[in-house]
Amino acid sequence: MQHRVLWQKAIVEEIIDETPRTKSFRLRIDDRPPFRSGQHYDVRLTAPDGYQAQRSYSIASAPESEGVIDLTIEIIESGEVSPFFHQVVKVGDEIKMRGPIGGPFTWTSDTGGPLLLLAGGSGVVPLMSMLRHRSAAGSSVRTALIYSARTTVDVIYRDELGNFESEDTEVRSTITLTREDDAGWTGERGRVSTRLIDDALAFLKTTNAKVFVCGPDGFVEAAAELALAAGVPFQSIKTERFGPSGT
Repeated sequence: MQHRVLWQKAIVEEIIDETPRTKSFRLRIDDRPPFRSGQHYDVRLTAPDGYQAQRSYSIASAPESEGVIDLTIEIIESGEVSPFFHQVVKVGDEIKMRGPIGGPFTWTSDTGGPLLLLAGGSGVVPLMSMLRHRSAAGSSVRTALIYSARTTVDVIYRDELGNFESEDTEVRSTITLTREDDAGWTGERGRVSTRLIDDALAFLKTTNAKVFVCGPDGFVEAAAELALAAGVPFQSIKTERFGPSGT
């Protein structure tokens, strides 16, 4: 039975600095409804004069987290909501939220795999929820993540992603950087490519993977096309686009 999506009060319990441009906000919600990895919450701010601004943010935490959700928010300087979170919100503040929302772009451990996760920038957020859920559920689904970011300092959850890979041989995480100028970086460089997709599918040992692609419009279109060209069935590819509204 579906729950009604109502506005609820959430209390900021913790603020975690992820990168210079992103922070995670742990929010406690009384009677928090269950959610699936890949879903999001709407956040509504109301100014003293009554003006309201509303934005949607993907859930970063696993469904197994009790009574809380994590929203990882990248600051967009011209936005109305993300600067407020980064510059004003503090632990103990009350936030109005509505959710969880979203259907097709979701994954549960019961769905199985293998999984190919393709992330561009902050599009890694809902995919991290899937990875955290996989771990919390004790799933052995073979999983490959390809994550495109600008530079090393822009990589969200870098340590945790490394831990997933080092602790579980069924997980592989590949980070590729498009603007990194540090000669010390020994990982992949450039945009997501045919080679990276082919390598990930080789690790998964099949082209019949469940593929989730999330990021800016251009990234999503390019990555989905590469997955199709590599032989992944069209119906197996789910996409979520992070556009200017996520501000």
